[in-house]
Amino acid sequence: MIYRYQQKQNAYYKSLEELKISHANEMLQSQLEIQEQTFENISREIHDNIGQKLTLAKLHLNTMDIKKDSAKAVVQLNDSISIISEAINDLSDISRSMSSEIILNNGIIKALEFEIAQLKKSSLYKIDLSVTGNPVFLDSQKELVLFRIIQEALNNIMKHSFASKILTNLHYDEQFLLLKISDDGKGFASDSISEKGTGIANMKRRADLLKGIFTIDSKPDCGTSIKIKIPLYEN
Repeated sequence: MIYRYQQKQNAYYKSLEELKISHANEMLQSQLEIQEQTFENISREIHDNIGQKLTLAKLHLNTMDIKKDSAKAVVQLNDSISIISEAINDLSDISRSMSSEIILNNGIIKALEFEIAQLKKSSLYKIDLSVTGNPVFLDSQKELVLFRIIQEALNNIMKHSFASKILTNLHYDEQFLLLKISDDGKGFASDSISEKGTGIANMKRRADLLKGIFTIDSKPDCGTSIKIKIPLYEN
């Protein structure tokens, strides 16, 4: 009996250790994916926005001729200063988004506000974030995983849905955090969810990691709605 008890105890501790390792790996994977997506966004921002601004400022400065038309040269100089100032502000925004530090230091709400502000710059979507209830700071690692779920959902919408409006809501009640992300895109049949690749599976797996409930509702030509319910406290 003692031998069997020790065997069960050893198996339990081994299982517990495996769960801890799996949890740590999942957290690390989420952090790496956030950084990978951030670098992709930074690359696109530098190429499409900052690069064009600096090229325009260079053109103004190269074509400036103080001797022939001093008034026009002053306008070009002022325009160049303004454009370079905008580029510096954009670089400052990028520097704040270089890693998951914005989540760890400021919480998921600030991180989402920054993420959505960057998406709005494209002018391709009408995208809004609302926060209701009394916000509660979760464990930073949990917020990191939740942020990755939201980030993946937004990326899926932009890549596949052909949506024009995206709504994200965080609602805090006494026991749960309720996340809802909806769009007005093309949607898809519910019975084809299993065929939609690994994106939905990844979101569901991460919601399970947070002991949350993941649901998705979609119909062709009626958009998609993703809901996640996460307990705020361990007990």
